[in-house]
Amino acid sequence: MSTLWEKVTRDCKLISLPQAYIRLKSVIDSPEYRLEDVADAIRIDPALTTRVLKLINSPYFGLSAKIETVFRAVNLLGTQQIHDLALATSVAEAFPKNSTSGLDMHLFWRRSVYCGLSAQALAKQRGFMDSERLFVSGLLFDMGHMILYQSVPELTLEALSLSQQQQRSLIETEREVIGLDYARVGATLMRQWRLPDCLIETSEFHGEPMRAQHYPVETAIVHIASLLAEGKVAGGEFGSGLLRPHPSAMKKVDLSLEDCELVSSEIESELNSILYMIYPVGKAS
Repeated sequence: MSTLWEKVTRDCKLISLPQAYIRLKSVIDSPEYRLEDVADAIRIDPALTTRVLKLINSPYFGLSAKIETVFRAVNLLGTQQIHDLALATSVAEAFPKNSTSGLDMHLFWRRSVYCGLSAQALAKQRGFMDSERLFVSGLLFDMGHMILYQSVPELTLEALSLSQQQQRSLIETEREVIGLDYARVGATLMRQWRLPDCLIETSEFHGEPMRAQHYPVETAIVHIASLLAEGKVAGGEFGSGLLRPHPSAMKKVDLSLEDCELVSSEIESELNSILYMIYPVGKAS
């Protein structure tokens, strides 16, 4: 395992986020930044500016008035939400656009976006004020597979096959076959990117929500959203077999299975447009 872990962590270090996002994060991490500095960090990159404004103004985020300038967006939403939305629109650029080594990139991003939108919808239902952060948490839940399919594709596919054949959790079979799992790898990548602790914990423990210590409700939401996404994209009945949420997660979220499915169904009309903003080449027909 140590050799494989060294290879995987080495491959993680080769993946970096776009310079535009890194510049923005550097400004936000500085002790005495101004809102104008945050806006300038985004405005200097026209592509990032366009992506952020499109995402903010999409119907799914439900703002009452259109936001036409980056400074107004920063002033209205605050730096945390601007950071998270910039991250959401930047992360796909860090990885290959084309399917490779057994990973279908279109399906990967479709599942990730569905998870993000479901997590945000569940958070809104739960009364979260910053539900946009749950969108990003859900969007990033599967990042570890980007690394595993590049580093050890044969073993990753073997673990997937074993999970399907034996109806065991993928995290469990990956630990058995590879000696590590995608959730841990994703958290390692996110720590390398120095992302907020909330995003790291929800990614690392979404498959085992009872292990979350600092953000248990957020992790429970991403856990449920990931199962909704798997059922929607890969097929399967949410609430049954491997798609049945952990009881601790359902207790934390305080929603029934039917409530979760109903909340998730509300995102259908926006899925394709948000997917195109995150992963343009993956636009669905």
